[in-house]
Amino acid sequence: MTKIILHGCNGRMGQMIADICKEDPEAEIVAGIDIADPGNTAFPVFTDITECRTAADAVIDFSTAKAADGVLAYCVERELPLVLCTTGLSEAQMEQTKEASAKIPILKSANMSLGINTLFELLQKAAKVLAPAGFDMEIVEKHHNQKLDAPSGTALALADALNEAMDQAYEYKFDRSQERKKREPKEIGISAVRGGTIVGEHDVIFAGTDEVIEIKHTAYSRAVFGKGAVEAAKFIKGKAAGMYDMRKVVASA
Repeated sequence: MTKIILHGCNGRMGQMIADICKEDPEAEIVAGIDIADPGNTAFPVFTDITECRTAADAVIDFSTAKAADGVLAYCVERELPLVLCTTGLSEAQMEQTKEASAKIPILKSANMSLGINTLFELLQKAAKVLAPAGFDMEIVEKHHNQKLDAPSGTALALADALNEAMDQAYEYKFDRSQERKKREPKEIGISAVRGGTIVGEHDVIFAGTDEVIEIKHTAYSRAVFGKGAVEAAKFIKGKAAGMYDMRKVVASA
């Protein structure tokens, strides 16, 4: 059994993770932390993170970037493994995360989905075969109309996986509207679509002469990210200090 402290327990993702743990015999939420206590949870909720002294195996953070400093300090002070799911961290916070990982295990990924993180390895195998054969590589990502950043962090991570497989020989092209020229062989195009309530779609296209291969991941619910976070908490329990990501969780399955 992995005992979890859930930071941001009242948010949409926090409530989803709590529901996932109810159905998982290997995971239990033993305490929650949020700005308010709804009073109807199956676990105690603390409005001040420093007041939570509940015994636990890991912390899952699905809150806001402004709370990240306090979460890092809390986990270091209590020597608790941290699954850091919050996005939009500043460069300074990323550096703080790196420094904290010298003292505790921290798992952070651009996307918590098990499917996406399985996709990385598949794409690298495909790139090593197809790119040298002259296939162009393009990424199209789609998200809801409330998403602020573009391209998505996941699209960039997918591009990084492709580029890693090709020894960093490629450059990223985010916009073709400002120039009139043929596509360069050593580039990965990344396009963003925003509309409606799309949870997340990522399509990787390998376009060759007279044939096209597409590898696509579609998230129909944010529950896939919550499930990944719970699996990450199980994985990081008892690990040595250091930085981890979801690819290591997939590899250990």
